[in-house]
Amino acid sequence: MEKIDPKEYQKRIERLSDILTGIAQRADEVSMQRCPYKNRFSQCTANFGCRNKRKPAAEGELHRCAGDDKLDYRKAWE
Repeated sequence: MEKIDPKEYQKRIERLSDILTGIAQRADEVSMQRCPYKNRFSQCTANFGCRNKRKPAAEGELHRCAGDDKLDYRKAWE
């Protein structure tokens, strides 16, 4: 079994940390503008009332989200 070079290992850990930090920062920015209960299909996954919920497109589907992602959604939740 090959020995791991500690310096190379540390560089890889730092690179991975940089990548994940960028992803986490972007997720924090988006979460301030987009409802966290809205999925990628603009469907509402919340199990509580929200004034942005609309009837599902078909029976058995999730409610549609009518929000435009330009609002502070925290005020919309009941």
